[in-house]
Amino acid sequence: KKRRNGGRNKNGRGHVKSVRCSNCSRCVPKDKAIKRFTVRNIVETAAIRDMSEASVYSEYVLPKLYIKIHYCVSCAIHSHVVRVRSVEGRRNRAPPPRIRFNKEGKKINANAAACVLSDSQECVVTDRYW
Repeated sequence: KKRRNGGRNKNGRGHVKSVRCSNCSRCVPKDKAIKRFTVRNIVETAAIRDMSEASVYSEYVLPKLYIKIHYCVSCAIHSHVVRVRSVEGRRNRAPPPRIRFNKEGKKINANAAACVLSDSQECVVTDRYW
């Protein structure tokens, strides 16, 4: 057996409705599909300044686009949404570390953010991504 859950999140349910892959329209069981919730600006970053200059309203906030994307396993691997992991790596069920940004849009190291929150003097910051 390759995975403890068989690649699904079904547990005691016998049948789960299927959803369509956002990329190739394949039918995938909803619990097996790789789900990502994306929040983007409706206007691309290059055009935001042009829009704000052309706008009549001075403090108009552009709306965001909220999309829930479902991928089949093959499309998720092909588009690098998820990666192939080794046998030992598959046992790791913890979510990957979240990338956080500050107000200026720069990346915050997860350990550095924890150090700032705890206000301790002895913090060791390491740049590990995997």
